Amino acid sequence: MDEPLPSQQAESHAGNSPSGCTADKQEDSALVGKTEQQAVALLTGCVWRIGERDGKHFAGTMDYLEARRTLGITAGKVAWVRRG
Repeated sequence: MDEPLPSQQAESHAGNSPSGCTADKQEDSALVGKTEQQAVALLTGCVWRIGERDGKHFAGTMDYLEARRTLGITAGKVAWVRRG
């Protein structure tokens, strides 16, 4: 049986980096304008998820986590970042 392809849903990523969240050393606005791949690399060790990609909204939990970043992606680049 063939494996299903991964869907492009909202993803929550809890990092296991021993150095913690490297993106905490800069403002969240520094992610805006970066490619999705660049942002993912910067978010190593952080809690984050994709909330929207090219106008398609993804389901997310309503719990508030101050450290979690939710990203909006447009045309492969980070358009916005929200905390919580």
